Amino acid sequence: MGDFLSDGQRLVFVGGLHRSGTTLLARLLASHRDATGLNGTGVSEDEGQHLQNVYPPAERLGGSGRFALDPTAHRTEQHVTANPQSAQLLWDAWRPYWNSDAAFLIEKSPPNLLMGRFLQALYPSASFVFIVRHPVTVTLATRKWRRRTPLPRLMENWFTAHRAAKSDLPHLDRVHLVSYEWLLADPAATLAGVVDFLSMPGGVDVSSVDAGGSERYETLWRDLLADEHRGAIKAFHRYEQSAQEFGYDLGDLRRAPRHPLVQTTGAALP
Repeated sequence: MGDFLSDGQRLVFVGGLHRSGTTLLARLLASHRDATGLNGTGVSEDEGQHLQNVYPPAERLGGSGRFALDPTAHRTEQHVTANPQSAQLLWDAWRPYWNSDAAFLIEKSPPNLLMGRFLQALYPSASFVFIVRHPVTVTLATRKWRRRTPLPRLMENWFTAHRAAKSDLPHLDRVHLVSYEWLLADPAATLAGVVDFLSMPGGVDVSSVDAGGSERYETLWRDLLADEHRGAIKAFHRYEQSAQEFGYDLGDLRRAPRHPLVQTTGAALP
């Protein structure tokens, strides 16, 4: 890692499923006076996954709402490409798009959620910030891109991804978890926790956070269940218990776990 970063620099990977708030979170962190995100890349959402050829981007594994169902999306330190050559290739692909004078280099790509162990093997001092959003909200938000994919299949992608991510957590040295619901309910406190974890001096302006970012999905889900929409009912019954294991309630989209990816009883947000 010393071959890449200057003294005092930190590499930060942001991850989470599509439509989970990764873009919002990464932009907030990159707005810090001492941080930089990838800029002017010309690729979708300035995501590093689209700039490299070390690992397949999500779109080659089925895309949003499906990529986690491909077993190859989950990559660890045991992968054949977890080597110094890959570290150099990724660095060379991303470096031109960062402000090289910044202390915190932010790279955001949804697949990072499933590649923490792999990326840590390449960059041992890196930090990880993962954001988790209610499985129903992610499913409904992804649905507009995947009209032909049944709701239960989209929801299966959520649980497959987060079970893998949860199994990886004990292997990561520096990881911080954020609930999207926390971010909407109390953006200042939520970002303060991330900033403190990363040891960023000062704070981050959170005025751009829309507290009502999930309201339309709450209404849509209630309507689908009330109308006995086949896919919604099937997804509800199939994953109701699994959601509870993660602290979520499929009947209440405003209920978030006390800690994402940890089996616990959810606490209603204000």
